[in-house]
Amino acid sequence: MTWRTIVISRRSKLDLRLNYLVIRGEAIKKVHLSEISNLIIESTEVSLTAALLAELIKQKVKVIFCDEKRNPCSELLPYYGCHDTSSKVREQIKWKDEVKHLIWTEIVRSKINNQMDVLIKYNLPERVMLSNYLKNVEFNDATNREAHAAKVYFNALFGQDFSRADDNLINSALNYGYGIILSITNREIVNNGYITQLGIFHDNVFNQFNLGSDLMEPFRPFIDDRVYSMWKKGKLNKFEHDEKMEILSVINTEVLQELKKQILNNAIRNYCKSIFEAIREKDISIIKNSSMIESEDEL
Repeated sequence: MTWRTIVISRRSKLDLRLNYLVIRGEAIKKVHLSEISNLIIESTEVSLTAALLAELIKQKVKVIFCDEKRNPCSELLPYYGCHDTSSKVREQIKWKDEVKHLIWTEIVRSKINNQMDVLIKYNLPERVMLSNYLKNVEFNDATNREAHAAKVYFNALFGQDFSRADDNLINSALNYGYGIILSITNREIVNNGYITQLGIFHDNVFNQFNLGSDLMEPFRPFIDDRVYSMWKKGKLNKFEHDEKMEILSVINTEVLQELKKQILNNAIRNYCKSIFEAIREKDISIIKNSSMIESEDEL
């Protein structure tokens, strides 16, 4: 099973040799493609061969490109993720609203539950309010408990004056982490034969990742947890390479899924697959939700 995340942060040339990714920089390094789950091109001074890109697509390696500020700006996606993509897309187009509303309700519950776990981890009193929001989530989140919970949640973590619209280091860190989670989610959507444009709840004509935006929601709190920890420890005075690598490491941390420990990268894979099965079977009990492994606050 693929498991490694490779980050290329310096000027180098990448090419393919005998199914190895060859990194030619100050030194030459090789990594077998079968080990790679994600390849992040962090520097704009990196060149890649077409042969390498084609093979990465065939082996379903997620490739994420960053801009001149080293923030994720695009990703490489295949036209076809599996042998029956055409059939899956036809199926996706015909998803019934009732089923989509049922799935979205479960996604919201899972997201709020994981947000509540973050507040519990740091013994923040607002966890009680989120618990009440969780109990009051209605079908298709008709009363928008997701938005109410988000406001209380972020203010509990980062203060009453904090807004997700602000231009600050906290939001830069959150957005970076969310970008990585979205890219991994998009990879799994395509690998399962579906397209990212047609969502369950998100329906923005300018968003080509509507479905990814839906399915990533329960995993946002894992990024929030790491960013909050860094902020409280005074490790967000800047947001450069080291800080990004610490956030990136979240995808290889362990979470609890179906009472078993999984690294987050694999948990997202299992979750996306289970969502599609739940839609086909109209049964939300199939969904493999993830939660944090209980641990004491290290602050």
